[in-house]
Amino acid sequence: MRFRATLDNVSTFFKIMQTIEKLQKKCIIQFSENYMRIICRNDANEGGVEVWSKIKVDSLFTNYRIQSMADNTITLELYTEALLAALRSATASSSNFSTFGTDVVTMRLAKKNNHAVLALDIQASSRVGKPVSVTHDVMIELMSPQDAERLNEPMCPDPNLHIILPPLHKLRTIVDRLKPMSDILAIRANHNGCLRLSINTESVKVNTEWRKCTLANFPDPTLSQEQEPEDQPDPDQLFSCLVSVRSFLKFLNSHVVSTTTIAAICQNHCIILYVYIGDVTDAGGVLTFYIPAIIDDENF
Repeated sequence: MRFRATLDNVSTFFKIMQTIEKLQKKCIIQFSENYMRIICRNDANEGGVEVWSKIKVDSLFTNYRIQSMADNTITLELYTEALLAALRSATASSSNFSTFGTDVVTMRLAKKNNHAVLALDIQASSRVGKPVSVTHDVMIELMSPQDAERLNEPMCPDPNLHIILPPLHKLRTIVDRLKPMSDILAIRANHNGCLRLSINTESVKVNTEWRKCTLANFPDPTLSQEQEPEDQPDPDQLFSCLVSVRSFLKFLNSHVVSTTTIAAICQNHCIILYVYIGDVTDAGGVLTFYIPAIIDDENF
């Protein structure tokens, strides 16, 4: 089993792990020939939020080499804070050292004291041109191919609609203000491009609404180009999902890496959030968040 790659886009990887670290103490990373996947399962974090990320190898790495008996796939589990600290050191090297030499960050699978580690080797130059070398060893647990095959994304009904969200940093500001008022947030949208965030308690009721949001059209693969769905939805009908405010705020930490985010509402079941890394038409990857619905019809 071998893995070695040059990490070219340290900043993007750091931002991704910033998002993951806010959600969960441990995560699963799977390296394959073309993609890196980062997975957070619902049994390891509060609120049942899951993350299934799929990131193109060439958007982060060069000189990428991987070899294993499991179809050249390596799956491992690690502490997110430890990897984030190593990436923070690699990111800081560009500001601590001058441009006398080009920083090179290599990520590789290794052993330390007979324990598997994900090693980050940082090669840089000091302000006077002296070579500087730093290595961070992140302890990992390798997963067997059998356990890795059991990793499956959640099963969800077909979404009622897909809508492009406003910038996540703006949503975060609003939800931060709503958090002290309620533990439950209602997310509603319709096919006219209306998006509404609401809380409703005995003492306070607040609605924040955006109009003319763009709908993201994902065609139904079961229909031919000539066919149309028999039941066209009422464009003013609002589809709703009640979620934990705390869980939604954890998702909103992804504002550090997001460019475009699409929300898919599965009414009364879950909300699926696709955070694109780069432009949607040529994205380097996507972070997919699954936030389960809360059933609380009395207050909404």
